[in-house]
Amino acid sequence: MKIWVDADACPGVIKDVLFRAAKRCEVYCTLVANMSLHTPESDFIDCVVVKAGPDVADAHIAQNTQIGDIVVTADIPLAALVVDAGGVAINPRGELYTSQNIGARLQARNLMDQLRASGMDTGGPPPFNNKDVQSFANSLDKLLAKQVRRLPKGFHP
Repeated sequence: MKIWVDADACPGVIKDVLFRAAKRCEVYCTLVANMSLHTPESDFIDCVVVKAGPDVADAHIAQNTQIGDIVVTADIPLAALVVDAGGVAINPRGELYTSQNIGARLQARNLMDQLRASGMDTGGPPPFNNKDVQSFANSLDKLLAKQVRRLPKGFHP
């Protein structure tokens, strides 16, 4: 089991939550970005730098995610790829993407893209706040506990 982070747009406070969780649970956490990011010194945390360009980080994550891995992303098309491949995706606000909700989320995202392309101002997501951080931390803790229980007996993440 590994945690992959679509790190270019991931809030710093969420990365801090992930760093603490990786160390506490001894789970590998890899940030994927198109530039080098500061990470704390740890055997469990690293950063992969990919070429700049649309969806390059997403493609790297999608190609390397394995069943049981956790992907942190606000990118719904990436989340759809992860869920379709048997991975687990969660956004920085703590919302879990599942096979039951990803289709509707993808449709809503595509509709909003079409509206923006036609010139409509659709606004954006609400500002990120402390409640979002707490929601993410709680959801991540539950996910990690659930994923660890699924590991074979004697296996260390």
